[in-house]
Amino acid sequence: MREEKYEIIGMHCAACSASVEKVTRRLPGVERSDVNLTTNLMDIVYDETQTTPEMICAKVEKAGFGIELHAEHPEQQSSEAKKNSNDDYQAQKRRLIGAAIFSLLLLYVSMGQMLPTPLPLPDLFSMDTHGVNFAVLQLILTIPVLFFGSSYLKSGFSALIHGNPNMDSLVTIGSSCSFVYSLVMTFLISDNMHHVHHLYYESAAIVLTLIMLGKFFEARSVQKTKGAITKLMELKPDTAILAENGREVPTSTLKVGDVILVKPGEKIAADGEVVQGRGSVNEAMLTGESLPVEKEPGSTVIGGSISQDGLLQVRVSRTGDDTTLAKIIHFVEDAQGKKAPIAKIADRVAGVFVPVVIFIAALAAILWLLLGQDFAFALRIFTSVLVIACPCALGLATPTAIMVGTGLGASNGILIRSGEALEITHKVNAVVLDKTGTVTQGRPAVAAVVPAGISEQELLMYAASVESGSAHPLAGAVTAYASENGLAVQGAENLTEFPGRGLQATIAGSVILAGNRRLMDEHSIDLSALDSQTADLCAKGQTLLYFARDGHLIGLIGVSDPIKPSSREAIETLKKEGIRTVLLTGDTKAAAASIARQAGVDEVIAEVLPADKAAVIQQLQKDGKTVMMVGDGINDAPALAQADVGCAIGSGSDIAIESADLILMRSDLKDVPRAIQLSRLTIRDIKQNLFWAFCYNTVCIPVAAGILFPAFGILLTPMIAGAAMSLSSLCVVGNALRLRTKKL
Repeated sequence: MREEKYEIIGMHCAACSASVEKVTRRLPGVERSDVNLTTNLMDIVYDETQTTPEMICAKVEKAGFGIELHAEHPEQQSSEAKKNSNDDYQAQKRRLIGAAIFSLLLLYVSMGQMLPTPLPLPDLFSMDTHGVNFAVLQLILTIPVLFFGSSYLKSGFSALIHGNPNMDSLVTIGSSCSFVYSLVMTFLISDNMHHVHHLYYESAAIVLTLIMLGKFFEARSVQKTKGAITKLMELKPDTAILAENGREVPTSTLKVGDVILVKPGEKIAADGEVVQGRGSVNEAMLTGESLPVEKEPGSTVIGGSISQDGLLQVRVSRTGDDTTLAKIIHFVEDAQGKKAPIAKIADRVAGVFVPVVIFIAALAAILWLLLGQDFAFALRIFTSVLVIACPCALGLATPTAIMVGTGLGASNGILIRSGEALEITHKVNAVVLDKTGTVTQGRPAVAAVVPAGISEQELLMYAASVESGSAHPLAGAVTAYASENGLAVQGAENLTEFPGRGLQATIAGSVILAGNRRLMDEHSIDLSALDSQTADLCAKGQTLLYFARDGHLIGLIGVSDPIKPSSREAIETLKKEGIRTVLLTGDTKAAAASIARQAGVDEVIAEVLPADKAAVIQQLQKDGKTVMMVGDGINDAPALAQADVGCAIGSGSDIAIESADLILMRSDLKDVPRAIQLSRLTIRDIKQNLFWAFCYNTVCIPVAAGILFPAFGILLTPMIAGAAMSLSSLCVVGNALRLRTKKL
């Protein structure tokens, strides 16, 4: 079996993606075909002895869509392709601006004359004295809008021709009928001035402009999604230094077994094993943990991580697609390419709604002709049905609620990447939380000071004095704590650094040793006096720094990453709503368990590698959970993309933010339950809007078809139909705007 990804061009709704899936699944030997509307990608698995790529492309093109083989990684795309993508985006933006300008002018001319106090307009274009000029001016203003939105009109007609009607088809029929009827009325005004009241050019233009606005926002979201992959690729350094000859070579030429030299401050070019040297390596961009990891001969290192101190020689163990970074990129791409779980309600009914409306309109017109009415009467019925069924209310039901909902979220510090994320968040019943920077503050702080034979103040003075000469995050935590307690730092002399272990310095004539247990063992420092305290602090997951003066232990300092003040309250709120909370971290089990107790989470999963985080999310989904992942590190990117809803903390990495569906700008976990509440309010509003839109069509279409004319003489003219259509849209928009008054 062969698996390939194709980019599908010209899809605009769920009906489009369903159509592509339907035609490709009918091909012989096709095992699976899934189309993702958001990324415009089709993932297809097929037997290449029965089906060829040419057959797949032919089927998709016959259905009315374009198709291209998808490049697996961003670096495979040429700079020209990237430039063309940006040019298309800018062209779409220019078309939207042009359509909006002409639509606003058209509204001023057409609707401005309907107000109790008409808006000023030269007498040459007065609807009362120069009706033809009034109509022609609207025609002139409408034509550019139709031109700017021609791609959607073509899509709508193409979908109809190929038997796959979509939301573009609804817009196309509504806009075209409004335009054609208005055009006919324009030619008849010279014979009967009353026809000046039967112009619906603004209906044709405004519907199209609103659709263009929605598609523009969608295109911008897709561009940002692609940016996440690009930033991941930038973590990989371009060159590496070979240890045997000091020669700088491209990273892409490295082979398994090569030994590379990594200097302090440099990125490690590939996954490997340290063969010589000691030092600290910052893996935060990949593991999410803020504390550097000490490396020595035999330790493994991850490509893309940064050496902080010490000169390391690393034997390359994995290159290319086998590296941890490459796998993270693959996980993000794979998760982002999966089919969205939410299908738009309006798109699902479009395939039935469009042909039914056309059938009713045509049937009504034919019946009235058979009953003896003239062609003008039948045309009036046909147009009234189509105008009153124009999908303004149906098309606005979801996007207006989503736009207001996302605006309410933004005003509360909750940025929402897409309408789909807002729609699915209300279903979340499991929230997976990264530890560092999400539940905790993301920076080390002194948690315990345990002196041995001296005062606490004296221990802090020695500790801060010696650690002031180091740029290590743990040293920064100690000096910051001493400063907060008003302790003065003394000058340190003869400072010696032991990479991966600690420091030594002379302070006030005494030799002070500061570092981990390994450094103390190397200098034969007896630590037994603090064994009980050591065991207690280790059980709490704290990192311990030991201090000795002139060969004797004088105390230890425990450093940990404290939880944010709001974390426990946020987790309690989630649990009250019946949502399960899971702490997922690459940190040790002891540290994770300590944080879990403080925060009150339901379950702890610790010591998890970056690639495995997405697998944990996937298992929860298999268990029937709708999962929200909350994280802030690059290591969280695959899990954020895999989750039904990815939620990034605003203080997190760019990669995490770009991979997420929701972004909490205030870095406050209490915004997680607020986001879920916002989704519930928005979904309720969408359902109300859709009910009104469908109810409106159910009631008004038969009336427009003339069902009340024989008994009561009631007949909707296209003008009344247009007014009713506008009223339905106003009701939908007004209902959506009520969201703005809600408090989260």
